[in-house]
Amino acid sequence: MVDPSPIPRALIIGAGIAGMQAALDIANAGYDVVLVDRLPSIGGRMHQLSETFPTLDCAQCILTPRTVEVGHHEHIHLRTYSEVEAIEGKMGDFRVRIRRHAAYVDWEKCTGCGLCQEKCPRKVTSDFEQHVGKQKAIYILSAQAVPNKPVIDREHCIFFQRGKCRACEKLCPVGAIDFDQKDTVTEERVGAIILATGYDLYGLENMPEYGGGKVPDVIDALAFERLLSASGPTAGKIQRPSDGKVPREVVFVQCAGSRDPEKHLPYCSKICCMYTAKQAILYRHRVHDGQVYIFYIDIRAAGKRYDEFTQRAMEDEHVVYLRGKVSRIFRAPPQLPPAAGGGDGGGKVMVWGADTLSGQQVQIAADLVVLAPAMRPRPATRQLAEMLRVPVDEHGWLLSLDSNTHPVETVRPGIFLAGTGTGPMDIPETVAHASGAAGQVLKLFSRLDITMRENKQQWPG
Repeated sequence: MVDPSPIPRALIIGAGIAGMQAALDIANAGYDVVLVDRLPSIGGRMHQLSETFPTLDCAQCILTPRTVEVGHHEHIHLRTYSEVEAIEGKMGDFRVRIRRHAAYVDWEKCTGCGLCQEKCPRKVTSDFEQHVGKQKAIYILSAQAVPNKPVIDREHCIFFQRGKCRACEKLCPVGAIDFDQKDTVTEERVGAIILATGYDLYGLENMPEYGGGKVPDVIDALAFERLLSASGPTAGKIQRPSDGKVPREVVFVQCAGSRDPEKHLPYCSKICCMYTAKQAILYRHRVHDGQVYIFYIDIRAAGKRYDEFTQRAMEDEHVVYLRGKVSRIFRAPPQLPPAAGGGDGGGKVMVWGADTLSGQQVQIAADLVVLAPAMRPRPATRQLAEMLRVPVDEHGWLLSLDSNTHPVETVRPGIFLAGTGTGPMDIPETVAHASGAAGQVLKLFSRLDITMRENKQQWPG
């Protein structure tokens, strides 16, 4: 039964491309949206990408107009650097408690001039740059960030750790630094909820056979995206993390940690074949004399112009595809025979694998190895699902009511799903999925609106 006083606003948890698409669809229909994200700015994983497949369009050129529209939309209320703590109620009237973490910067005063970041003496490894770049202890995720306001990393700030420095406070022209700032908790009432929680990557530390995250020149695909990005730590120049040299031989390993029920995760992550081909093409565009090898189990390029894109990598860019699994990756010993990789090893990374088409063992002395790890749900997704009493599968992906006929609805009325929180998807599928969730919310609000008119009631507020 519909609550007699339903609330015509939506809560969306997660402000990646799925959350933003759903927010814009609902807001453009005239309803208010509360958009929550744990990061200081919106954009999600797409914010980290360089180009998109199969068109090689600039990811930021697609994303930035949307982030700006979301940031300025009169019906969208951003709650960044925030997390949902509790949700109670039912369809039409959910009560939500949101904790906004202390940024130690007054965003109302801050003009985003960037002087505080320039003068901060402390540099730390950046999670946003996937550990191939650094950031200051006071930082903005990127130049295109929305909101374009900094936060202070308390764990690495010299003042919080040693009681000294305060350079940012002394130099801020508007007095926006506030070391005494505390977390704040707000409560919202909403009529519907969309979960757009996104994904993480299977950590390299889980794959000891591939170096276990301890070989600096073995990186994951998102780290390589940051090296390719013009706004990344190397301004788009391909440099290997260990010594900054341009890698001349690069090995890509697909299905790293996925499709491996014995040791890792059993499912296919769906997008790896395509983004690996994209990264190989972009690498060849930047390092014209470079050689690329791709180890694969099979190529799953099921999409419009997807298969042609992988053929382009093979035929136009001369990428060598090797059908087979990689058994071991390790740093070459200091004294390596010239026939196996040259001189003293030259900082090479050894890749041992097999080519099942020729039946030959393959050993490659690479300058850089890029793994395509399995996609996995964020740990917070399971916690959120337990809070909302929404089921997840054995891997932690959110489960819809029916994957065929109700792909965005859940067992709980008024709670909907969008994007890669439900499983691996590429960007177009994620956007379509998010618009489907938004459509269901609008249908719900329309039905509630009819009920209100029949009962001669007005929307609260």
